[in-house]
Amino acid sequence: MVVTALDLVLAGLVVGFGALVQGAVGFGMALLATPLLALIDPAWVPVPILVPAMVLAIASLLRERGHADWRGVGWAMLGRLPGTFAGVALVVLLSPRAFAAAVGVVVLACVAVSLAPLRVRPTPPLLVTAGLVAGVSGTAAAIGGPPVALLYQSASGPRIRATLAAFFAAGTLLSLAGLGVGGAVTVDGLLHGLLLVPFLAAGFWLSGPARVLIDRGGTRPAVLGLSAAAALLLLGQAVLG
Repeated sequence: MVVTALDLVLAGLVVGFGALVQGAVGFGMALLATPLLALIDPAWVPVPILVPAMVLAIASLLRERGHADWRGVGWAMLGRLPGTFAGVALVVLLSPRAFAAAVGVVVLACVAVSLAPLRVRPTPPLLVTAGLVAGVSGTAAAIGGPPVALLYQSASGPRIRATLAAFFAAGTLLSLAGLGVGGAVTVDGLLHGLLLVPFLAAGFWLSGPARVLIDRGGTRPAVLGLSAAAALLLLGQAVLG
């Protein structure tokens, strides 16, 4: 992979904006960055984007670590482990269009359930299931936030951000390990991911004041809106890809 200065700046701006969104809402960087990076150069996905994603998750967790639901993270990670290996297998066995369509339908169904007059709570069975889906989609498509985020949509902003950050930190490391076993991780890919970290740091810093606006009643709409956007994006890839 040969990176020009222009490609690096464009990719960095995309990642920086994604970091701003995720730092304020709790997820969204991969959702925003993955399709745009693929347009700049498909080699930016998935390993190079997973590197700054892990750095962002750790930074977010350190900033609001006192609010994380560690019990919920544990249950979600119980599902994430088999989901990661399933995601690696699907990258090899399933066509990208079929996979994108399947994940998109599942996420849209979750959003529809959330909009119904029902209270979705992060119970252990639902957390394991969400972790499984997130493991599959996060490893194969670098979009793993919506399944778990939907379960915490009624929680406070700090609770959502810290819990998702803890889940992403462990899950991203697991995805990188799974892709490494599958032969998809290279030194070149890791180094290119590190080049994006300074841009990520700038976006994360800007997310500080943005959190204040989101926490004034905008957390649930932001979670539902980003989740629906992720689903539509995947379905669009399936139809047009």
